[in-house]
Amino acid sequence: MPAPSILTTTDDHVTRLTLNRPEALNALTPDQRDHLIALLAEASADPQVRAVVLTGTGRGFCAGADLRGGTATAPAATTAGERIAGDVARTLRVGAQRLIAAVLDCEKPVVAAVNGTAAGLGAHLAFACDLVLAAESARFIEVFVRRGLVPDGGGAYLLPRLVGPQRAKELMFFGDALGAADAERLGLVNRVVPDGDLDKTVREWAARLAAGPTRALALTKQLVNASLDADRTTAFAAEAAAQEINMTTADAQEGVRSFTERRAAAFTGR
Repeated sequence: MPAPSILTTTDDHVTRLTLNRPEALNALTPDQRDHLIALLAEASADPQVRAVVLTGTGRGFCAGADLRGGTATAPAATTAGERIAGDVARTLRVGAQRLIAAVLDCEKPVVAAVNGTAAGLGAHLAFACDLVLAAESARFIEVFVRRGLVPDGGGAYLLPRLVGPQRAKELMFFGDALGAADAERLGLVNRVVPDGDLDKTVREWAARLAAGPTRALALTKQLVNASLDADRTTAFAAEAAAQEINMTTADAQEGVRSFTERRAAAFTGR
């Protein structure tokens, strides 16, 4: 029986999703992509899950969409050799864009542990995560221009928000490989660690997140992700509404109580 293409474990309230096609640098097939979307949705909805880690096996984090069976951007033509107008856009909407949205919309913090090459959709998958840890050997490549393609999978949305429009254009226009240290300097990566320390560091970060006030983190994620698309009045109103909702949670009540009692809070994710 072949090994599963995504390894899934949940321990101590942390779900770990590991892309497991090392022979293809974890390039995503359509079935694997859809499975990953479903797993993220399950983690988002499961009250026992309080943090998610996304990583890969072997030398690659994710080399993007698997192009060997036809590109994810350009679906196969019909038997008559005709491609229907709208097919490409539809394929993107239900495929690569839906994957990136699944990460952005996950109600649990998602940490990318980038263990090697993250190219194309694979790079955008990492950039969509809430926190990004990278091994020293990791590299990020906006590979689309090398194939004569427009960046997809949310790249033109994510990159300008992370590094500004000029840096985003530089990365997308040239398609050069960006090493982990340079990615950290540009703000694409939270921290770079030696390859041998990546797993230990991501476990430590995930454990801290899993011990935190889960609903407050979900609302914070939602506020931050929406902030760059909102004016001040809208952002302030959303912040006030989020705090109103959050104050009904057991964790918020525990946080206030622990402050007055001068002790560490014990959050339960409720």
